[in-house]
Amino acid sequence: MKSSRLVSILLLLQTRGRMTAAQLAEELEVSVRTVYRDVEALGAAGVPLYGDAGHAGGYRLLDGYRTRLTGLTADEAEALFLAGAPGPAAELGLGSVLAAAQLKVRAALPAELRVHADRISGRFHLDAPGWYAEADATPYLPAVADAVWNGRVLRVRYRRWARPTEVERRLEPYGLVLKAGRWYVVAGPGPRTFRVDQILELVTSDEEFVRPDGFDLAVYWTAYQRDFHERLYREEAVVRLAPGVTHPRAKVYGPEQPDGWTLARVPIESVDRALAEFLSMGADVEVLEPFELRERLTETVRELAARYAG
Repeated sequence: MKSSRLVSILLLLQTRGRMTAAQLAEELEVSVRTVYRDVEALGAAGVPLYGDAGHAGGYRLLDGYRTRLTGLTADEAEALFLAGAPGPAAELGLGSVLAAAQLKVRAALPAELRVHADRISGRFHLDAPGWYAEADATPYLPAVADAVWNGRVLRVRYRRWARPTEVERRLEPYGLVLKAGRWYVVAGPGPRTFRVDQILELVTSDEEFVRPDGFDLAVYWTAYQRDFHERLYREEAVVRLAPGVTHPRAKVYGPEQPDGWTLARVPIESVDRALAEFLSMGADVEVLEPFELRERLTETVRELAARYAG
């Protein structure tokens, strides 16, 4: 739409400064002739926009001119306020900053969009952590966030699962990730991933580090999650599932059996963890392989039956 394109030109010039018609056309994916017409329309609307001729010329706004956020659509205004996550912002020490930013944006919105923003804030609330997981204590999160932002090296005492359980580490923090209510710091060299709640001691330093060229936190995290699951579920169980029963990791193979049950392969982390997982499904699952898991289940069920029979 032309109105949307006019706002885009205005915001591009406001944020980037002088731009040529060709640059604007490339950014907006329109012809240079269209940019010329849009610039004329902005000028006719009273926008203080000037064109400079010559090799280094281009369009620019009068110094000091700032536009209000009248270019936001209703959907964009709603999404803006839905995206605000007050809990994580507060954990990072940015709660008051987020509130102030939202207040300024709300004040700049036209009345009709302000109604949309208020409605979305009143009807949707984001709460990432699960019901049965207590919040992790992350006293060092603000310090880690500050080091991420300023490119400072951290020296930490870290608790891990393998022995020795407590280790000293020098971290070059590239970024923070919030996953299911838990904070992780991605740090070099490596990079590697560390849980922020497992940092026992932390010392900041004046030593600076250079973030690797081309490092993309989102791309890294996607690959990390994929590799994590591949490493986590290295074994496999063959099971029968009762009619209508599903399993989140099950890959059904073969036709449905005469009794309505289905055969499936389920990736498992270990026999010990799979034992508890399949016991929780009760009589809705029968484990066929591996033999060790089937035997462990049989033994456990016998013990339970004997205990409750008495």
